[in-house]
Amino acid sequence: MRESKNKTLKIFTLYLPLLVLLVFLLFPFYWTLVTSLKPEQELYGSTVTYWPMHTTFDSYHKLFVDFNFLKPMSNSFVVAIITTILSLAVSVLAAYAFSRYRFKGRKAFMMLFLTNNMFPTVLLLIPLYSIMRNIGILYTPMSLVLSYTTFTIPFSVWLLNGYLNDLPMSLEEAALVDGCNRAKAFLRIILPILIPCLVATGVYIFMTSWNEYTFAVMFTNEANRTIPVALKNLIGQLGVQWDLLTAGGIITIIPVCIMFFFAQKRLVEGLTAGAVKG
Repeated sequence: MRESKNKTLKIFTLYLPLLVLLVFLLFPFYWTLVTSLKPEQELYGSTVTYWPMHTTFDSYHKLFVDFNFLKPMSNSFVVAIITTILSLAVSVLAAYAFSRYRFKGRKAFMMLFLTNNMFPTVLLLIPLYSIMRNIGILYTPMSLVLSYTTFTIPFSVWLLNGYLNDLPMSLEEAALVDGCNRAKAFLRIILPILIPCLVATGVYIFMTSWNEYTFAVMFTNEANRTIPVALKNLIGQLGVQWDLLTAGGIITIIPVCIMFFFAQKRLVEGLTAGAVKG
């Protein structure tokens, strides 16, 4: 009797609220998918339908053929991948230096990295715009890469530094005793152990670069627009092209979902690394 009562209580206090929360979180994605599959007659009709009566992929066809959505997708891929590789390369070396060496100003630099995220991105628009124009890379993908790294590198250094601080020095000391120098010890011992944390940090950098809008709208032109700016162009003064906008939203989240599917194990390991000690 008591077990049955506890089970009923658990259903109403745990499972039902979780189900409601899950529906609340997933319904916008469901509605976006449904809207992208509706024909124009249903989309702009007076009757609201929760599943299209006549499923069509015309919005996806128009998105890629008429709107040329492949161009902003390729631009976003290039910017996100280059930013991820560059930020990871700089961040892992900087985090290793901050974790393993004690030098003057170390704590001040770490605090400076942390305060970088306190300021809104719009605060840097004018100085970064001036810098990009003076060095001749304005309206190129490299301008976005350099802009994104100003925010992704400091936070990535903090993430990787926390994980490196939990790794015992004895691992490198043993490698040094066996004849490795500092660089070989890092490449052969530390770097393989860092892979889960690198995956977690890389996902954060990729997501930040993939979804960023403020810098993208300022530092790009029609030839190298990224996905957020291209989708924003579907919202005009005379109305919103809901079919193309929702189709673009579904296409945009597919690469992220695929990335999470293949990296989920490493991602969980990296995010929880160092969370429990002893």
